[in-house]
Amino acid sequence: MFVNRLHSESESESESPFAIGDLQGCSPSLRDLLGHLPSEAPLRFVGDVVNRGPASMETLRTVHAMRIRAETVLGNHDIHLLAVAAGVRKRGKSDTLDDILAASDCEELLTWLRHRPLALKENNFLLVHAGVLPQWTATQVIDLAQEVEAQLQGPNWQGFLADIFGNTPDRWHDGLRGIERHRVVVNALTRLRYCTVDGVMDFKTKEGLGKARDGFMPWFDVPGRRTGDVTVACGHWSTLGLVMRPDLMALDTGCVWGGKLTAARMAADPAERTVVQVDCPQYCDPLA
Repeated sequence: MFVNRLHSESESESESPFAIGDLQGCSPSLRDLLGHLPSEAPLRFVGDVVNRGPASMETLRTVHAMRIRAETVLGNHDIHLLAVAAGVRKRGKSDTLDDILAASDCEELLTWLRHRPLALKENNFLLVHAGVLPQWTATQVIDLAQEVEAQLQGPNWQGFLADIFGNTPDRWHDGLRGIERHRVVVNALTRLRYCTVDGVMDFKTKEGLGKARDGFMPWFDVPGRRTGDVTVACGHWSTLGLVMRPDLMALDTGCVWGGKLTAARMAADPAERTVVQVDCPQYCDPLA
C-alpha cells in the first residue's frame, strides 16, 4: 500500500488534527490509513462517511467509536442516509446502506449522525463537505450551518428532510427564509462544485477543472471570495483530486473509485501540512 508523506513530522505538528477525505463506506482503506497516522492525532472527516463502498456500517461505527478524538461534518451521502432512514427518500441503485438500516444500533448511530455539524471552524480552518458560496464569510457559514443543524436535531427532523432536497433556489440572497433558505445552505455546503461570480450554483457539471459551463468556475476560484482569509478543507469532488493551497485543502481523491484515501495535517503553516495517502481498491465504476 502506497504512503506519500510530503513533509516530515515534527513534535510541534503532532497535536494538529488531520483532515480526511471522503470515506464512502471504505472501511478497509480507513483502517489502512489510520495505521499510518499518529495514534492519538485528532481527526476531522470532511463528510460522506457512508455509501457506495462495501462497508458503510463498519465505517460509520468506526468513526462513531472515535468520537472523543474525531469529528465529521455532514456530506450529501450522510444526509441521504438520514432521509432514507426517515422514510422520506428512496434508496438509490448504488446505495450500500442496508446494513446500517438493519443494524441493532441503527438508531444510536443515526441519532449521533444527525447531530453532526454541517460546517466546523477550527483555528484558521473551515471544514465543509463541498464548498462555500463567494458571498459568505467564514463566520456566516458557521451561523447558516447552525440554522440547518437546529432543524436536523429538532423534533421535526423527518419533515425537514422531506423538504430539503431540490435544486432551487440555485443562489443565495439575504432575504431567503424557511426551507428555501435552508436548501441553499445545504446544497452549497454539501453539493457545490461550480458557481458564477454572483454565486449561482451549477448542479450538473461533475467533471474536473476545465469542464465548467460558460460563466461558471470552481467555487474556490471566484474572485473576492469572502472565505479567502481561512483555509477551507473539503471533499466531494473526486474528479478534482488533491489540491493543496494556502487557502484550500481539497481531499476527495476518489477512494471508492479506486483512487486514494487522503489525510492532510491541519497545520497553520502550509509548508507543514503533511499529506498521507493510501491506495484503495476500486469498488465503483465511474463509467457504469
